[in-house]
Amino acid sequence: MIKVAICGAAGRMGSLIAQNVLSEDDMTLVAAFDVKDVGKSIGDVRISDVKQIHDVLAETKPDVLVDFTVASGAVENAKAAAERGVNIVIGTTGFTPEQYEEMRSVIDKKVTAVISPNFAVGVNVFWKLIGDAAKYLGDVDVEIVEAHHKHKKDAPSGTAKRAAEIVRTSLGKEVSVHSIRSGDIVGDHLVLFAGDGERMEIKHQAHSRQAFASGVIKAIRWIASAEKGIFSMNDVLGL
Repeated sequence: MIKVAICGAAGRMGSLIAQNVLSEDDMTLVAAFDVKDVGKSIGDVRISDVKQIHDVLAETKPDVLVDFTVASGAVENAKAAAERGVNIVIGTTGFTPEQYEEMRSVIDKKVTAVISPNFAVGVNVFWKLIGDAAKYLGDVDVEIVEAHHKHKKDAPSGTAKRAAEIVRTSLGKEVSVHSIRSGDIVGDHLVLFAGDGERMEIKHQAHSRQAFASGVIKAIRWIASAEKGIFSMNDVLGL
């Protein structure tokens, strides 16, 4: 049985992941953390104040900590998990290079971590298709458009940044990213390749957050038998 703890358990993604964990036969939820709704129950687990993370991790001894919070909080949560030898799945986005390096230095060689700006299987295939297209299309204009709900704090999205990085690595050019924050859009990403006389569009749309939660469940299972180090969903999916 894989013992799971969740940071951000009262949020949209955290609560959905918790419900997914509770429905799996090979997983059990042993701890939940947040800065709000402290004391409320998810299944048989009460949400703890994230300030108590060190003590609760020591008491519950999870195999994996899942973090969907904010960048500054995720760095501290990763430190707490690594100190306790707890593997980590991080879907938080918006890290500065300095924050990511701080987190990487703590995790590296101590535990296993899967860090991804997007855990949806379709998005990870989307990234692969972008890379393949860029190799063959060559000198074309590339634009990226991403849209999310009005409550999303970071812009551009981590998914769009990753798409831009893939194009930049392949074509050696900077790519414009256009961000939309409106309504309850779960997540839309479009990459436009425009050349002389033709254009190609690669698009991914998330219709519900379950697409992300399903990928997190795959990562939790995969990480249980992986070597120590930092990995991405490419490794989880064998891409």
